[in-house]
Amino acid sequence: MFYAARTHPRRVHWSKPRIFALMPTVPLSVVIITFNEEANIGRCLSALGDVADEILVVDSFSIDRTVEICRQHGARVVQNAFAGYVEQKNFATNQARFDHVLQLDADEVLTDELRQSIREAKNDWQHAAYALARLTNYCGHWVRHGGWYPDRKLRLYDRRLGRWEGLLLHEHYEVQPGHSTGQLRGDALHYSYHSIAQHVSQLNKFTSITAQERALKGKANVTLFHLVLKPLWKFWHGYVFRLGFLDGFAGLSIAVISALGVFLKFAKLKTGTQNAPPA
Repeated sequence: MFYAARTHPRRVHWSKPRIFALMPTVPLSVVIITFNEEANIGRCLSALGDVADEILVVDSFSIDRTVEICRQHGARVVQNAFAGYVEQKNFATNQARFDHVLQLDADEVLTDELRQSIREAKNDWQHAAYALARLTNYCGHWVRHGGWYPDRKLRLYDRRLGRWEGLLLHEHYEVQPGHSTGQLRGDALHYSYHSIAQHVSQLNKFTSITAQERALKGKANVTLFHLVLKPLWKFWHGYVFRLGFLDGFAGLSIAVISALGVFLKFAKLKTGTQNAPPA
């Protein structure tokens, strides 16, 4: 006797279709302002890798090879007379082709980790602006103490949600109220001063500008407190409290010259020489 085999319908398991949210990569303009930066700009541009969809250099009529080097690296160069750091950076930001901007200085270099972090931000943009950390090279020494590291700056931003603000020297990127900021991983290598002489020379220029800033703010009153105690505190704070001594001679040099800078700023303000041209 034969029995018919009982047949069961085969169960077919249908998997739910996966839906991927394809977020378009944000196109990015890398923006740099320059003036006579032939010693730095090539190193900066070479380290951009594939993060830049546009490289824009706004140059203040350099008389060295800056513009030539920029064009060799495929940068678009716009020349504009320098009226101040805030004005020049806002001008450069507005000249960019894309709304998302990475603003760099000519003496800054992206590391591999920072480039990767920027790529991730481009693929998943979540904030109005992102801060990066700067690791500064001072006379051949990487400075990690004394208040010089991580030296975070808002540099990657959506230009529709903020702008550069400040007076003459201490410019900063300010995000509109109600919008968030994030932080990038990795460092931008900042090649600042290659010699003590260069640092002191720049100090003379910058202290004239900062003295002028205080005068514009109506803070022209100068006492012995400003001329004596504030420079001493500047040295003590950077060299001792912020562990500048751990950076050896570089840390000591930075602390001493920074204290001198505080004195010069107030001395120039008191004597009314902040507008005098540097010697």
